[in-house]
Amino acid sequence: MSSDTDITANASLAGHITLGGDLRVPRLGLGAMHLTGNGVWGPPRDPAAARRVLQRAVALGVRFIDTADSYGPAVSEAVIADALHPYPADLVIATKGGIVRPDQPTWASDGRPEHLTAACEASLRRLKLDRIDLYQLHTIDPDVPLEDSIGALARLREQGKVRHVGVSNFDVDELERARRIVPVVSVQNRYNAADRSSDDVLDVCTRDGIAFLPWRPLALAAGDARHPARGRLEQAAKQHGWSVPQAALAWLLQRSPMMLPIPGTSNVTHLEELVAAAGFRLDD
Repeated sequence: MSSDTDITANASLAGHITLGGDLRVPRLGLGAMHLTGNGVWGPPRDPAAARRVLQRAVALGVRFIDTADSYGPAVSEAVIADALHPYPADLVIATKGGIVRPDQPTWASDGRPEHLTAACEASLRRLKLDRIDLYQLHTIDPDVPLEDSIGALARLREQGKVRHVGVSNFDVDELERARRIVPVVSVQNRYNAADRSSDDVLDVCTRDGIAFLPWRPLALAAGDARHPARGRLEQAAKQHGWSVPQAALAWLLQRSPMMLPIPGTSNVTHLEELVAAAGFRLDD
């Protein structure tokens, strides 16, 4: 196979996926967690650079941007609005609620319905939206019944504040319980070439047409050199003239037609490298 590095970078080369029957986006998005300060805390060191990443992503065909109110906290959503509002008509911004950050090292779950309602309304204000296209429960709160938390998101959907509901960090049983309450159009779990612990969840998503958003999709690209999957990625990258992160994304995109990777970066050059992988293909 010849090198694919001459393909013009555009997210649409990954093909498309439809969320909830009405939101069609390229199968390569952008995670906005890193468009904040160190430790995902406070404003970005270079706000202009963060804006350039977002604007360049849209120019490269990215039409799905994932964030959360806990990134900053509240910073990532504000940076997105500052850089991109008024938004392109076909841009989908997904955000999450259910984690609070009282201080930099703390990521604490809060799935109380009253918190999720207030969090969604605050996200609407920061993002300058009348309705959030995809609102996700960031994690399950062990002190709150899953049904209560998902019920709150279902009510937000009924009120028109949310178009579609997604979940994050769910296993197969938890996903099934959530789907009894509201249609779930996406699952966001940790997944990469080395960590395939959500294979069973991904299989359900592939079977039922639910988007699967892998977080930490590039973990192995800069991770443990001794892991066997690292060697396979390096081999594929060398064979095709790619970088290891590009090989990692190519592997994910081939793993399932419902895969929607959301790699994050705070650097335009790195962004362009990642988006170029939308056009890369691995053999079996």
